[in-house]
Formats: sequence, C-alpha cells, structure tokens
Amino acid sequence: MVVIIPSPGIGHLVPMIEFARQITNRDGRLSVMIPIIPAPNMPMVNQYAKSRAKAYGSNNIKFIDLPVIDLPPEDRFRSMEALTSLLVESYKPHVKQAIIDALQAESDSNPVRVNLAALVVDVLCTQMIDVAKELEVPPYLFFTSPAGFLGFMLHLPTLDRESTTTVLGDSSTELVIPSFVSPVPKQVLPVVVLKRKEDGYLWFLEHANRYKETKGIIVNTFYELEPHALNVVSDGRGLPVYPVGPLIDVTGPDDWYEEKASHDTIMKWLDDQPLASVVFLCFGSMGSLAGPQVREVAIGLQQAKVRYLWSLREPPKSLGLSSKYMDLEKEIDGLLERSVGKGLVCGWVPQAAVLAHKAIGGFISHCGWNSILESVWYGVPIATWPIYAEQQMNAFEIVKELELAVGIKIEHRDYNDLITAEEVERAVTRLMNGDDSVRKKAIEMKEKSRKAMMENGSSFTSLAHLIDDIMTNI
Repeated sequence: MVVIIPSPGIGHLVPMIEFARQITNRDGRLSVMIPIIPAPNMPMVNQYAKSRAKAYGSNNIKFIDLPVIDLPPEDRFRSMEALTSLLVESYKPHVKQAIIDALQAESDSNPVRVNLAALVVDVLCTQMIDVAKELEVPPYLFFTSPAGFLGFMLHLPTLDRESTTTVLGDSSTELVIPSFVSPVPKQVLPVVVLKRKEDGYLWFLEHANRYKETKGIIVNTFYELEPHALNVVSDGRGLPVYPVGPLIDVTGPDDWYEEKASHDTIMKWLDDQPLASVVFLCFGSMGSLAGPQVREVAIGLQQAKVRYLWSLREPPKSLGLSSKYMDLEKEIDGLLERSVGKGLVCGWVPQAAVLAHKAIGGFISHCGWNSILESVWYGVPIATWPIYAEQQMNAFEIVKELELAVGIKIEHRDYNDLITAEEVERAVTRLMNGDDSVRKKAIEMKEKSRKAMMENGSSFTSLAHLIDDIMTNI
C-alpha cells in the first residue's frame, strides 16, 4: 500500500489524486490510501475529494476523511503558507493513526499481509516525513509545481546561507538559479520568500531543507517541457527525480461545481462560436481581481474586439476561495450590453472542459501550474497574469524560458497598481492574432505532452522506474 498525503488545496489535491489513479492502473499490486486533511473555509476542496472518492473509490484507492480540528491561533501565523504548514503539523498524529487503522483493517479482512511500501508527501506536507520515519517506511516528495521551481527550492538553502541581509539575495536584482537558463529577477520570486525573517519564508526554508530526507522526488511535469530544469535537478548527485506528468484531471467531476446548471450554458455558448475565436479568462480557485482592475479588463476586452469567456470572481471576504461577483453590472461597467453575443461572464467554470473546446483560442491565466499543464495538454497559448504563490516564477519560465506564452504581467505589482485597459488590449490582440510563434509552439507541446504519457514515452517510462523503486520497499 502507498499512502499519498495532499495538503488542503485544490491545486495540490487534483494532481495527487490523478497520480494515485495512474500508479494503481499501471500495477495491480499497488493500492493507495489518501487521507484528506479538511480545508478550512474551502468547501470546493472537500467537495472535490468526495467526488473523486465516489468516482475512484475502490479496493485500490481509498479516501480517509480525517477529523476536523481547530485552526492554529491567528497569533501563530502571518501567511497562508504558515497557516497550511501549522495545520499539517497538527494532523501528524491523526494521519499516523489512520494509517495504522487502515493496515489493521486490511490484515483482518485479507489473509495476504498488506505491506506499507511508501509515504508520498505533498510539497507543503514535509512534516509528514516524521510519520514515515515512525512507521519505518520510505517517504517520497510529490512536487506540484514545475521543475524550474523545484530547482529554486533545492537551491534555496544555499541562497539563504549566502545572504547577509534580511532580503533574500542581498542587494542583487537578479539571482542565478541553476534550473533557469536566464538570471531570475527578484521581482518574480514568491513574495513569501523575499523577507527572510517572516514566517512564510521560514516555513519554505524548512520544507526545502527536508527534501533530502526523502527517497525521491515525483514532479508533475514532463521532460520535453522542461529539459534544462530536469537535467539540472536530476544530475545524479542528489535524489532521484521522477517526472511523471502532465497529471491533470481532463474530464473533471460533474457534481461539484458551485453552479452546475451553468455548465451546459457555457458549453452551448462555446458551441456557437467560430474556431479558436474566444479568449478565456480565469484566475484559479483563489485568484480574484478588485473592482477597479475588473473595469480595466472589461474596457480592454471591448477595445480588443474579441470574443471572450470570463470567469469573474471577487476577492474573498475571509480565508478561502473567491466567490462570484454579486453585482456584475456595477463591476464591469455595462460590458454585457455592449458585447451581446460576443462575450459570456460567469462564476465558476469547468476549466479543463473549456480549454478542450475548439472555440478557445487563448487563455489569460494566473499561471498556476495545473492551469499551465491543462493549456499545454490542449495546445492553447497563454497570456500571463500571475497573482500569488510561485505563479510569477511560472510566468517567467513559460514566457522567457519556454516561449509558450505572452506576458501581460510577470513581476509582482502592488494590488492597487492597475494593469491598464490599453495593456490588456495589446496583450489580448497579440495572444489572439499576433504571435504565431507562441501558438505554433503551444501546438507542438500539445503533441509532446500526449506522447510523454503514452507507452514508452518519457513520463510513462519514468513512472515505471518509480513503481519499480517503490516495489523494492516491500
């Protein structure tokens, strides 16, 4: 049995569940247990887990609901990264007991002894390595971000030792990170790692330092997408690295959308649009734009004279997922009336299904790694609009290193520093009409992504090596 422990976030849960499905499909000797850490104020995460349990739950994949416990006191954290890490820390005894109970139940009902072969821990769950040690089972790390960012995290302890100020990297405006070909501007590093004395940075450093305690690193990427970064992190001097992606949920559950009824409306509207004519705007489960920025986007779309599908979500009122704007007319300044038939504004959307549609010609994205991989899988070029976490570094990589996107923005901006309608118009026009090289490369990478997952493909082979290694632990 393999235990897979995701952190409580939709961007982590989706690829790790898909990983479970892949390994159980590939080797019938393997079963998977997935303890689900309840996500505070994030019902979508819990709903997704329940939906996948219903779809995949069998003798080979079992989902375990852990008890709900109190969040850490607010005086113990100042960042989402710290909150998540503290929450995971609190769940260590619950995860250990759940594993023990599951093994006991299996042994009671099965005359063949069930062996615990591996603990696969999420990148924000490295504290669970302690559970692996207590149970005397090898831990593996599951890295939900690109190999380029993995290289940064592996290099972070070195950067920390070499920095002598409270700001990472001392006074330099660029950092040399081996997994990137070009020097990396400080402005694209996650905000949480720039200030070395704050809790988010300290947790990032703690996680990075624990990577070396694992037996290997599983990465949701594929060699043809990130050859340089993977060559650097797999140079033979450190841990084995297994690129096994793209691990994406290409179908998606049909019973967990906030507004399931809107699904048919969205798809029917897309069916009526010309081939590759629609730009899709979506900023992820936690991404949102303030009212003034929404108005600039609306004006930019109107000036660009393009068809659009816009998943518009307002900033969350508390910790958790953003929600649909209650007053669209107020926020988008009459855009609906001026673009009847050419645009559709909605709340939550089935993103993978939308990107798969023939009418979609471009994707304005927050650059979460799952979203990037979905766009690669369907050959849809991206315009980058990163918001939080490592998304600025993802945007930098796909624009500057991989040339798979055009940049609306890459670096951090102050929340009140607006991207103007003119900037939006220029980027949308370039994305939809002006940059054939990016579109051509997106289509080429689509084919490579699919070949990677086929028999004898790079990720197919890498997953086989990983399974062989896991089986040696029994």
